[in-house]
Amino acid sequence: MVGGKEDPPPGGRRGNHGLHKLSTATLVIAALGVVFGDIGTSPIYTLKECFSPASPHHIAATHGNILGVVSLVLWALILLICVKYLVYILRADNKGEGGVLSLMVLAAHGMTEQVRRRGVIIILGLSGAALLFGDGIITPAISVLSAVEGLKDGGLLGEAPAEAGAALIWEQQRQWLTVGITSVILIGLFSVQFLGTARMGRFFGPVTGLWFLCLGVLGVSQLGRGTEILAAFNPVHAWTFLTQGGHAAFVILGSVFLAVTGGEALYADMGHFGRGPIRRGWFMLVFPALALNYLGQGALLLHEPESARAPFFQMAPQWATLPLVVLATAATVIASQALITGTYSLTLSAVQLGYLPRLSIRHTSEHARGQIYIPLVNWLLMLACLALVLAFRTSSNLAAAYGVAVTMTMFITTVLFFFVARYLWHWPVLKAGLLCTVFGLIELGFLTANLMKFFHGGWFPIVVGAVIFLLMTTWATGRRLVRARLEVSAVSQELLVESLRRRPPVSVPGTAIFLTSTRGRSPVALLHSLKHYGAIHQRVIFLTLEVQDDPWVPPGKRVEVEALGDGFWRVTGRFGFMQKPHVPRFLRQCAAYGLEVDPDMATFFMGREIILPSAEPGMARWREHLFALASRLAQQPATYFQIPVGRVIELGQQVEI
Repeated sequence: MVGGKEDPPPGGRRGNHGLHKLSTATLVIAALGVVFGDIGTSPIYTLKECFSPASPHHIAATHGNILGVVSLVLWALILLICVKYLVYILRADNKGEGGVLSLMVLAAHGMTEQVRRRGVIIILGLSGAALLFGDGIITPAISVLSAVEGLKDGGLLGEAPAEAGAALIWEQQRQWLTVGITSVILIGLFSVQFLGTARMGRFFGPVTGLWFLCLGVLGVSQLGRGTEILAAFNPVHAWTFLTQGGHAAFVILGSVFLAVTGGEALYADMGHFGRGPIRRGWFMLVFPALALNYLGQGALLLHEPESARAPFFQMAPQWATLPLVVLATAATVIASQALITGTYSLTLSAVQLGYLPRLSIRHTSEHARGQIYIPLVNWLLMLACLALVLAFRTSSNLAAAYGVAVTMTMFITTVLFFFVARYLWHWPVLKAGLLCTVFGLIELGFLTANLMKFFHGGWFPIVVGAVIFLLMTTWATGRRLVRARLEVSAVSQELLVESLRRRPPVSVPGTAIFLTSTRGRSPVALLHSLKHYGAIHQRVIFLTLEVQDDPWVPPGKRVEVEALGDGFWRVTGRFGFMQKPHVPRFLRQCAAYGLEVDPDMATFFMGREIILPSAEPGMARWREHLFALASRLAQQPATYFQIPVGRVIELGQQVEI
């Protein structure tokens, strides 16, 4: 058996997409746009949803309520973002990669012998990933819509007429205008995704950096009117508000949570920049800017409670409203771009780990391996975002649907982190349990408050998550059933080679490469070929492609070559769940191990399973039909594995499940 040595990393983690060569300052600036875009645009609508009369769950802008809500926002940022994510969760990296699926893999590593608990971990990870798809739909819609509404909230579209009927018509016209502008921006955003973010990426950081500076400046400008709001740093105000505010105070937690909805992105995007630049960017710029802005909005509300309809835009002087709307729109577009890219990465991970069918995935950069474009996901996201904007029409209505999925995902992250800390890092149960209990109780409080908005739109991300979860589990279960059916008639490669040595068939010149999903098992395509043609090529390669639990596999470990004798070879190609396999590249690497292969001259044989739902035990009949449909819609293996299409022969086989 021949194997390779692991290539030494050129400095930094494998998961950092080649950015390890950049300076820390450059990485911090780049991270501003990608990592902090979502949480950085939350000040536009968080306090607005808490106090605006247009919000369905608002409270009065009284002195005690303002101090209590701002205190809740600050301490949510401190406990959930600063402590949970920046201090603890970012430690749980899978070879540099973060995100709920990476955390699921890490947690599963520690549970190898405990099958039942491992199954629970996988269900939790898939649930978190499914819910993030729902978040990926809502975030672009609410972010861009809330920024465009600044035209109306900032008074740039004129004042409402005094007469009630005319005022209603005026409001409806302005509402549809903002909906139209938002729709145009979203269509433009999704239409240019195929270009990739390689060239635009260097502008994201500076623009978002300017945005955070503006957040801080706006906050400081209001603090000059009085520093009484600084008392919000005292958590007693948050506790008093919750314990004495009754039912309304509890419900408002759902709006307060909007301030931390971008927290999961900090972890999910860790692989792009590393934990160091993310921590520096947060503590040096992002958190101070957010805190100052929320304090500034609170100070404004203390002096001008009537500004509650749009406290963010009311902080700016009249002459600065239009530039602020433009900058806010740019910031929300960048935040949306970051989440769209994150959805692509999440989809790629799910496909490679075997939880979604093969999809058309295009790499948009020759240098940044993490930049991909998935057309189907892109257009489905766009249609869903446009449908949300047209259905809800205002950011206040959308806020009712926002938060449920993110809260659930954050709670799932806490649970998975407990398993990682306890069973992989071997923390004492008291330490891991106490820490995760504190975070979990906070998140359960937010989750309960968000669920009270269920019938006002909170059902939407849950339904999306449930559909995605059903699809992922159906696909994974279906593939397992297909493998089990094929194993019944499987023959080992060694046994097949020995049989052909005793009774050799007709030999034809050339190289035949047979893809098999299980290492050591003779591919069905070869057995069918021998049955129908009675001939075999002079050289036969059994090729198995394996997805590892690591996000990236170094070049020296991607190929394993074994000579079986009599012209038969066994080749194993390994790749990470963040990598897309490239079969010709795998085969060219075999030359270093004594196997010269020209992919453009070889013939590739593939077995294609035709799924037939049956009464056999396995899945419900309707899920079997769903799996069969997904199998037909999945991208062809030759295209997905980037095999020269003109060199492929497919042999079909019916499989009952």
